[in-house]
Amino acid sequence: MATEHPDNVTDAPGETPEETDESYVEIDGTERRRAFVDRYPNAAQAVRVLFGVSFLSFAVGALFGLVQALHRTGVLRVIASADYYTILTAHGVLLALVFTTFGITGLFHWANTRSLGVAPTSQRLTWLWIGTMTLGTLFAGSTIVAGLFPDIPASADVLFTFYAPLEAHPLFYVGAALLIVGSWIAGVDWFLQYREWRSANPDSRIPLQSFMVMTTMLMWYLSTLGVAVEVVVFLIPWSLGLIGQVDPLLTRTLFWYFGHPVVYFWLLPAYMIWYTVLPKLAGGRLFSDPLARVVFVLFLILSTPVGFHHQYTDPGVPAGFKFVAMTNTMFLLLPSLLTLFTVVASIEHGARQRGGEGYLSWLRSLPWDRPAFTGIALSGIMFGAGGFSGMINAGMNINYLVHNTLWVPGHFHLTVGTAFALTLMAVSYWLVPQITGKRLKLRGVAALQPYVWFLGMVLMSNAMHRAGLAGVPRRTAEPEYQQFSYDTVVGGIAEMQMQIALGGTVLFVGAVMFLAVMLATWTLSPPNANLRVNGELPEPLSTATDSPKVLDNLKLWFAVAVVLVVLAYGIPLYSMVADGILSPGSVPFPV
Repeated sequence: MATEHPDNVTDAPGETPEETDESYVEIDGTERRRAFVDRYPNAAQAVRVLFGVSFLSFAVGALFGLVQALHRTGVLRVIASADYYTILTAHGVLLALVFTTFGITGLFHWANTRSLGVAPTSQRLTWLWIGTMTLGTLFAGSTIVAGLFPDIPASADVLFTFYAPLEAHPLFYVGAALLIVGSWIAGVDWFLQYREWRSANPDSRIPLQSFMVMTTMLMWYLSTLGVAVEVVVFLIPWSLGLIGQVDPLLTRTLFWYFGHPVVYFWLLPAYMIWYTVLPKLAGGRLFSDPLARVVFVLFLILSTPVGFHHQYTDPGVPAGFKFVAMTNTMFLLLPSLLTLFTVVASIEHGARQRGGEGYLSWLRSLPWDRPAFTGIALSGIMFGAGGFSGMINAGMNINYLVHNTLWVPGHFHLTVGTAFALTLMAVSYWLVPQITGKRLKLRGVAALQPYVWFLGMVLMSNAMHRAGLAGVPRRTAEPEYQQFSYDTVVGGIAEMQMQIALGGTVLFVGAVMFLAVMLATWTLSPPNANLRVNGELPEPLSTATDSPKVLDNLKLWFAVAVVLVVLAYGIPLYSMVADGILSPGSVPFPV
């Protein structure tokens, strides 16, 4: 086995290369695995651009998050309360939609290319979807920032959950549509890669990472239909004045048809890293390829028909369909629990390969000093806590206790804010050298950064959950607590506010540390022609051949997903449209 340096650079590939295998290169008389940037330079360039936009949006969004946390808690106010909602919208859009979408497409472009061993079929197509997403981001972002300048007749203070009756500038909706359309074209790019691979490998099982990319994108295509209809059919014409009104319940339902599956669009790329990269970083191998495929199939068929659990308080949705959404949401615990078992078994295998012993003492044998491993492992631990709070959100009765309180942002800061965000930051420490050909800089800062982020999130999310249980509202610049006195809340509201402010500040420090490492690696580390990063992933202990081929029948599982969506949404959506497509009581289909 090759000996890995701290930055995952290897002196040898760890296997005997074939004479005709162009994935190897001879350096100083030694055969070394060629880095991703050498094997697929165009794909690596695209990933660099995607990561660059993702990290830039992360930087701005993190800054706005700090401003928001300090303002709301009354610790430091540098903006007027009227501008708080602009900052909140920018924070949500940049981090929950832009940072994630560009980061995910970067990961998927790398993973699909690496696992299939096939370069993207068309560079023009690749740059088309990158350009489309970037243009959409500029449109939406400019309208949000315009809200800080009263003289500019454009604003979008509608938060990242955009639906009527709040109305934004048309460019905001156009930008959102372009971001989604760009991601659709990206999926086409990856499916074309798969088709080229399949033509050369007609009887082979789909490589695991490519399987994960395609199942996630099929879920994404299905789930984004709702928000696409909402934006294109209703919100853009409404904001342009072409129609006078829209039905708030209908647009809200179409948004939440997409609004919960987007959580899995964030999480499944993180799962892909947990399944395929984390075992390698731990020094072991994935426990079970078949279990990983089962998990992604379950997410494909169950992710979309769950959105009504965000609408438990909406009187226009029949209670029976809310119950169906709750049941489907609870079923989603199964793939998450399977992931818990498989990932822990995989890293335990790595620890025991490194000499770990005992029931729990093997944990000490894991490479906790390596930032890539540490960040991914800590993100998984934090996601476990997010899963428990998510069960409260999904429960039809107990949800009323925390609805529209700080509990809700406390929950999704554990999911998108840690499970995805910290995973992307951590894997970047391992992946960026592969796509740049440069050694990781500021390794000491990188090694500390995951712990800083973890600490900040523990502080902030803990206080948010407690404040939510006390009834503290979310989305308010000047929260008031008239229903109780400060003394009746355990710990006191003031203590919770200070903990949120402290946690938010620590998180911002963690963000700055990560960005400093990335900037230094990109700009200060010179290209090294002899740098060969070990980006190969070991074979799982149980391979794809141990599972039935029906798992690879993506057409079947997509059809099942469509049927479940029709069952969950068909009747409620029909009743809303039949009652009036623009507003209740209006003509359903005006001529």
